[in-house]
Amino acid sequence: MRHEGWNVDEFIAGVDERSPQLALAIARDAPFGRLTTYRIGGTAAAGVEVNSVDDLMLVGDAARECGAPVAVIGRGSNTLVSDGGWHGVVVRLGAFAEWIHAEPADGHIGEPLVVGVGGSVALPVLSRRMASLGIAGLEWMVGVPGSIGGAVRMNAGGHGADMADSLIDVEVVDLQLATSGRRGCEELDLAFRSSALGGHHVVVSARLRGTVGEVDDVSRRVEEIVKWRRQHQPGGQNCGSVFVNPVPGEVSAGELIAELGLRGFRIGTAEVSAKHANFIQADSGGLADDVVAVMAVVRDRVSEATGFVLRSEVQLFGFN
Repeated sequence: MRHEGWNVDEFIAGVDERSPQLALAIARDAPFGRLTTYRIGGTAAAGVEVNSVDDLMLVGDAARECGAPVAVIGRGSNTLVSDGGWHGVVVRLGAFAEWIHAEPADGHIGEPLVVGVGGSVALPVLSRRMASLGIAGLEWMVGVPGSIGGAVRMNAGGHGADMADSLIDVEVVDLQLATSGRRGCEELDLAFRSSALGGHHVVVSARLRGTVGEVDDVSRRVEEIVKWRRQHQPGGQNCGSVFVNPVPGEVSAGELIAELGLRGFRIGTAEVSAKHANFIQADSGGLADDVVAVMAVVRDRVSEATGFVLRSEVQLFGFN
């Protein structure tokens, strides 16, 4: 079975040469779209869960040899897969990247401390765990639906903070160069919703800064953020904010879209949220092509009316 110049059988054989057990875990026509927060879209040509850095490197080697594109998916936010699927290999990090190491904060209030966390840990889970330990500084993460790895790659943020404020260093696997190692925050070129890391970089762990706080105070701030999000952002099938604010802190993508009267604008099974104009909702069982069509119209309308060309936060797979 050949997809865009590479062969699934060849990829599986390449993995089998290195690890027959891992090769048996590879699925053809693997779920991809339903692993995203949109929960729509097709399959990947192949998919596998890896349970160590060695497994991840092995998959990368086999994919590189046969020319297969690889996507590592965490919580699936900011990701949209074509209805026709994607001709690549989707990889999920297993339990080896799902850990948190932090001691209860028993020092003086404001005293710095270090939190270690695996790359596939969800930001809301980390935020709540830190609150239960009285560790402050990561409360904002409760409002971001992604994983640590994805959050580092896009320098995710919210409520006046982002990853750059908290990050000390990360352990990164480079699937192109077949290398792994630690990189300091200053090496990542973290900017507003961007970094020097590309799709071939996989963040498998990170160290973050925290400070000693009071459990009740930290927990209260977490719940305030949760309450704000419920009041101002929609639930349902979406990927979070679709477009990057064109001038961070000054010009909001959501405000530009709302001012053009595009709340509720619909194409087929997708529409601009009436609650927050920088969210595009998908109907249950909807079409990814409809979401992309809404994105295109919104971007064109904003560009024509304001001159701002909105940059998408969404990674698109399988679209022309």
